[in-house]
Amino acid sequence: MTLLPTAAFSYLLGSIPFGFILVRVFRGQDVRQTGSGNIGATNVARSSPALGLLTLILDALKGTLAVALTRTFYPGWEILATEAALFAILGHMFPVWLKFRGGKGVATGLGSFVMLAPKTVLVTVGIFVAVVLVFRRVSLGSIVAVALFPLLAWLLRDYDGAPQILALMAISSLFIIAKHHQNIRRLLAGTEPRFTMWMSKQA
Repeated sequence: MTLLPTAAFSYLLGSIPFGFILVRVFRGQDVRQTGSGNIGATNVARSSPALGLLTLILDALKGTLAVALTRTFYPGWEILATEAALFAILGHMFPVWLKFRGGKGVATGLGSFVMLAPKTVLVTVGIFVAVVLVFRRVSLGSIVAVALFPLLAWLLRDYDGAPQILALMAISSLFIIAKHHQNIRRLLAGTEPRFTMWMSKQA
């Protein structure tokens, strides 16, 4: 009985489209009609770097709050907290308010798992930065970091020892990678734009 309310609450929290709201309120635009059409921080930053940064923070906080509240109501239930993380990410990716057309889940995943596997998040952020600096492609850095996340959590023993938690982390990673399918196709074709100060139209 605890799974359903936790899943529903975390999904609804994750589905708050901060990027869409901020651009609509402060720029009078529909962020889905610009750039890549994504509601995440990268696309929002094309309209306003400040709003992009704020979107990044708020999207991460959605995941953090979902995990923190689940831990508050169900202390010691780390599997349930990890399920909250997964559903917050799914809410961001498929928000009911925007006909299930959402973001890619990286920021919300970051905010969620910094509560659950902080050492692993620190290492993956380092990997992300290194890949972007070397290859100058943000999407590649995100994909590599997210793909390695479950493996690193296992190697660092940063998942409370429960295999179910590791499995949920892996499922979350797979969803995020799947959301990058267009980027993956462009990377394979060699047409993915390189990183500049703020991302180009198809990041």
